[in-house]
Amino acid sequence: MTERRVGKPSPRELEILLGHAFGKPSRKVLVGPGPGLDAAVLDMGHGRVMAVAEDPIFPAPGLPLELMGWFTVHIGASDVAVTGVRPEYMTYTLLLPGSATEDDARLLVRSISSAAEELGISIVGGHTGWYDAVNVPIVGGVTVWGCAPKNAWVSPGGARDGDLILMTKGPSIEAAALLGVLYRDRLTGRMAPGLVERVCARVQQITVVKDALTAFACGGVHAMHDATEGGVLGGLWEMHAACGLPLHADIDAVPVPEDIRALADALGFDPWQAISEGTLLAAVDPAHAERVREAWSAQGIESHALGRFDAAAAANTLRRDGRDLDLPEPGEDPFWRLFFAGLGHG
Repeated sequence: MTERRVGKPSPRELEILLGHAFGKPSRKVLVGPGPGLDAAVLDMGHGRVMAVAEDPIFPAPGLPLELMGWFTVHIGASDVAVTGVRPEYMTYTLLLPGSATEDDARLLVRSISSAAEELGISIVGGHTGWYDAVNVPIVGGVTVWGCAPKNAWVSPGGARDGDLILMTKGPSIEAAALLGVLYRDRLTGRMAPGLVERVCARVQQITVVKDALTAFACGGVHAMHDATEGGVLGGLWEMHAACGLPLHADIDAVPVPEDIRALADALGFDPWQAISEGTLLAAVDPAHAERVREAWSAQGIESHALGRFDAAAAANTLRRDGRDLDLPEPGEDPFWRLFFAGLGHG
């Protein structure tokens, strides 16, 4: 009997599953589906392109509804922002459990609208309903898009030889925040109370909209990627797969934040391989790297130099625990089994 799967397949498994089942080919598709490609980019003619992305979102029970609305908008918007295109429009499918009250629904809808308005996004359609098959409020899909001049965007596959790899915030932002909320009452005695509250507060870091648009405005940014499923290590592998260049990353040089390290130790997962929406990976011309980091700092965004793309290297390598290792292809993200176990489903 095949073992029950959780989360996305690995890039190789996904390629086998999907093949080229992408409907009718079109020459207008400048960037289509592929590992590490957060958004499609379409040639709209007249010197304009459109970047468009779609995501389902599973929030953690116990997360305040107004925060759920906020971060689900930012997750969708982040996938467009990594192209350097400002998100402009959104459709949103909200699936509610039968037990959800109309007051809860109104609170969610207002928070979604408020977050979209803050980002300059117009909500132009979607679907809302109550369903007994749903146990917690779920975003069945959020689609976000925006337009830009044809010469004013980047692809996650655009990294160039010699580009530095810069990272914002740190690893495991989303996994740590949502698992912290989900396991909060069960972490007593396993983590200092102050660290529990700190990790739960990272829900408000589950966005790279400001990270990406700030970096792109500095110039010299050739590729950006949101480190979602598979975490930072998965994101690095996907950037390599998208551009075809080997890379070296030194995670020994980047400290894992104290609260995230404590949670990872308590729950037994690798923070470098867990979903990390909120962590931006950027391939930047070395001459522009300091300018980008200074711009992030001015916005209150912490950053680190993580590695470099190197066309002369024989393979992807990772400096970890004092050793140079092969960078692994992403496998099952440890977040999902912990998430569903926390819900009592595993």
